[in-house]
Amino acid sequence: MTEQELIQVFKERGALLDGHFRLTSGLHSNRYIQCAQVLKYPDLSAELGKQLADHFRDLKVDTVVGPAVGGIIVAQEVGRGLGVKAIFSERVEGEMTLRRGFEISEGERVVVVEDVVTTGGSTKEVIELVKECGGVVVGVGSLVDRHSGELDFGVPFHPLLKLAIETYSPDDCPLCQKGLPVLKPGSRKS
Repeated sequence: MTEQELIQVFKERGALLDGHFRLTSGLHSNRYIQCAQVLKYPDLSAELGKQLADHFRDLKVDTVVGPAVGGIIVAQEVGRGLGVKAIFSERVEGEMTLRRGFEISEGERVVVVEDVVTTGGSTKEVIELVKECGGVVVGVGSLVDRHSGELDFGVPFHPLLKLAIETYSPDDCPLCQKGLPVLKPGSRKS
């Protein structure tokens, strides 16, 4: 799918929202991406996962890992597309960790995937976790990169869709200044 086709799919499925939102990062924005509205369709999940997997096909990947919750389905579908295992990390008392018997071995080649990258914070946490386990991160991917600048994960980063969506600190948010109510549609409470 082209970027324009992806945007259309996200709009049609109610995954690209307009309003006043507080993001997981604490920043505010006038647009919100809710990839779960697209990922709830298995055919679309599989197609997007295969498309993302194609970016990593030549990297001899052993494992795909994504942070819970948004990265679980993405990791599963990218893993399926590459024919490798897919696992997810979870936050325990604020720290990213592997649970449920998931392991990353010394030298294991890993791709980290997300649904949406805003600041890159969760992705960087997963990268550090993989390194602490002895794994080697060979790439990062996401369905959507909504970060307004360039992100450097130290490895190639491949988003399927890059959207320039403005974010504001809560103190300088023009939407707050207009008195518009703030919505918190994400999966984590803060």
